[in-house]
Amino acid sequence: MTDSLLHYDQQGAVGRITFNRPDIHNAFNAAVIDEMAALFTELADDSDLRVVVLTGAGKSFCAGADLNWMRSVVDQTYEQNLAESNRLADLFYQMHTFPRPIIARVNGAAIGGGTGFVAVCDIAIAAESAKFSFSEVKIGVVPACIGPYVIQKIGEGKARELFMTGERMDGRRAHDVGLVNRAVPDADLDSTVDAIVNSLLSSGPEAVATAKRLINEVPGMPAEEFRPYTAEMIAKIRLSPEGQEGMAAFLEKRKPSWVSGNE
Repeated sequence: MTDSLLHYDQQGAVGRITFNRPDIHNAFNAAVIDEMAALFTELADDSDLRVVVLTGAGKSFCAGADLNWMRSVVDQTYEQNLAESNRLADLFYQMHTFPRPIIARVNGAAIGGGTGFVAVCDIAIAAESAKFSFSEVKIGVVPACIGPYVIQKIGEGKARELFMTGERMDGRRAHDVGLVNRAVPDADLDSTVDAIVNSLLSSGPEAVATAKRLINEVPGMPAEEFRPYTAEMIAKIRLSPEGQEGMAAFLEKRKPSWVSGNE
């Protein structure tokens, strides 16, 4: 995908996806959505992949929807608009439920739908100079498809303010409201992301995938469902090959097999 709308590179267990439209601040359109959906479908079957890093080429992360695409959407019917919206909603859900952790490396502006790509990532690291805004209201629309993931991440109270004001935030403000996990000096962005990647690689890959599923599923369950669900989950993972290896390595004071070659 070197010359396409996205650039994908994989070194060992780490895949890096880069929005590759720096001339328009990595704004996305239907083609970008389709290309990313196809890529994540392909990556889901890659047993060697353990971590994905998402970032943007040039000075921006993703500045939201492409203006030329938006101009075409204005003239579409309701049915056409609904189909386009469903494609974006499906992509966000696909990323949200992707079986490997996704890290957002937010190197610059993440505006409108671009903040949605930040929100659906499991861990988001932002440069302090990065800019964020739920800017949809400024043009008379709303952050609908990204809404569930942002609200889950920052809470209803903060979402009410930010969705309705469209406030522009820097990395530190985005961290304060909970949109990103860390805001770091620009010069420290890569080293911080690399440190988190290495930390994830030292964790059991199946345990990481199960932890992600746990976080996605349990909050919506009533107590009568989450009690047996979580008990069964830990019982099964203790008896799994990875669980057995991890506990044996701990008791034998050695590194588990999945760490070999990563450190």
